[in-house]
Amino acid sequence: MPIAVEGVSYVYMAGSPYETKALDNVNLTIEDGEFVALIGHTGSGKSTLVQHLNGLLSPTSGRVLVDGQDLAQKGTDKRAVRFRVGLVFQYPENQLFEETVEKDIAFGPKNLGLAQEEISRRVKDAMRRVALSYDELSQRSVFELSGGQMRRVAIAGVLAMEPKVLVLDEPCAGLDPHGREEILGLIRRLHAESGTTIVMVSHSMDDVANLAERVIVMDHGTVAMDGTPREVFSRGDRLREMGLDVPQAVELAEALRARGIPVPQGAYLPGEVARAILAFAGKGEEPC
Repeated sequence: MPIAVEGVSYVYMAGSPYETKALDNVNLTIEDGEFVALIGHTGSGKSTLVQHLNGLLSPTSGRVLVDGQDLAQKGTDKRAVRFRVGLVFQYPENQLFEETVEKDIAFGPKNLGLAQEEISRRVKDAMRRVALSYDELSQRSVFELSGGQMRRVAIAGVLAMEPKVLVLDEPCAGLDPHGREEILGLIRRLHAESGTTIVMVSHSMDDVANLAERVIVMDHGTVAMDGTPREVFSRGDRLREMGLDVPQAVELAEALRARGIPVPQGAYLPGEVARAILAFAGKGEEPC
């Protein structure tokens, strides 16, 4: 179920003194099964763009097609689209409201009018996919859980709708290191095991480097770069010009090359840098 963004521009508060163009002629296609990271400085248009992917926002100009269907076309069932393209906002646990974990996860499927047996199946499957024990946690209040567990319940509520595409806006925001590892591991498994298309907005270049297959860089409402992590992170100077960081492995590789250690250009993963250091040390050379 590909998503095509064609010439999309979006203006907030059009015609007012506070008119702001958040997106400017954005063109991109997200293919089935991709893991796409969306990065950019604050105000670059990332969150505005992802809200177009399931019709929460409609373009000021241009169009968004989900599986060939124009979301702005008259007669398009946007509610049905939102079941296929699940969006998890920042701090999704703030939207939890039911008295038990099971009821919260079941809320979406229940609104689909599904039979109770199917709702129960989806709840159990969603909890399994986010590594939450149904027997131990389904009847507990969501407010008794840890921050990481609450985040996983919120994601499970979206997964219970069985979307083909999962869009995550800063999925690790506000979590402690343990909670971050839980959520990142969950996202990695969802993509690897079920082939779910993932679109992840993140400020963490290390998370992007470790997870994504493709990186889209937003800058002032436009697509500034679009490529593999290796292609994007090899342009560290350009990323810094846009107010972005690079992965720690890239910073280390740059520092080592400045000392005369031949780390390959484009190395962006810790393992790649480590192998270059070991190879250099094995030759018994001294850095310049």
